[in-house]
Amino acid sequence: MTRPTYQSTIAYFSMEICLEQAIPTYSGGLGVLAGDTLRSAADLELPVIGITLLHRKGYFRQHLDASGMQTEAPVEWNPDDQLELLAPVVAVQIAGRQVQVRAWKYVIRGVTGGEVTVLLLDSNLPDNDDWDRTLTDQLYGGDSYYRLCQEVVLGMGGAEILRALDYTGPVTYHMNEGHAALVTLTLLEQHLAGRNSFDVTEADLDNVEQRCVFTTHTPVPAGHDKFPSAMVREVLGEERHSLLEKAQGVSDGELNMTHLALHLSRFVNGVAMRHRDVSQGMFPSFPVNSITNGVHAVTWTHPAFRELYD
Repeated sequence: MTRPTYQSTIAYFSMEICLEQAIPTYSGGLGVLAGDTLRSAADLELPVIGITLLHRKGYFRQHLDASGMQTEAPVEWNPDDQLELLAPVVAVQIAGRQVQVRAWKYVIRGVTGGEVTVLLLDSNLPDNDDWDRTLTDQLYGGDSYYRLCQEVVLGMGGAEILRALDYTGPVTYHMNEGHAALVTLTLLEQHLAGRNSFDVTEADLDNVEQRCVFTTHTPVPAGHDKFPSAMVREVLGEERHSLLEKAQGVSDGELNMTHLALHLSRFVNGVAMRHRDVSQGMFPSFPVNSITNGVHAVTWTHPAFRELYD
């Protein structure tokens, strides 16, 4: 069979991706669906690369005692057992510090022989200070400050890793939920390289918008990350805060990651027709399309039923 050829790459950013049970870097629906999307991309031999965080301590293991009280414990796992460490190391600036980030590689192999690479970003490097080394430890752990720093690693670190790995041709940046929206800030900075960042035009913003797409998942306001401007200034600096204001991600004294992604994406979709309707009501200024979530049947079907269906 002749394999298709493509002139561009789709970089799929997601805070969590379910790869396999031995790699506990996911908690539920968002991660499972992200994994199924990438498995389907491998089956279809699409030019996709996934970007997520390593989550060295995994998502917690839950225990319920006799009275129904829940306790949690980290799920320690060893990346060396499952992944390949890649050579490039990049840096992102967090609160005035240079935080080094590297990537581990996992390969999803599809039923047709297609492959999709997933990069799991890791800040646990000796040159980072102790706190920065924990930024890729826990999925949905810590407070808002920890979460914002994690999202710097995911969005901005992910964009820099792709460049370090020579993904310099046409790339479409797919943000799976707003956690990765800071990738747009890195794209804007790259586009403005050598220019005064205070002279941002609509054409500059459109340049980023044409390279980005966005999938929104959570149809309630509480499910969308928001960070106070003071925190954003502390973590990202005054100049980047100003850029985010120009991109309309910052307003009313806070950075809204969903609004940033909406303003700087050429295509926005919900994950079901009904979800699209609800999301359109939440974000009436933006056209929201729908692509209904599916599952990767080969992964989730018991072998006996596979044989029956075949």
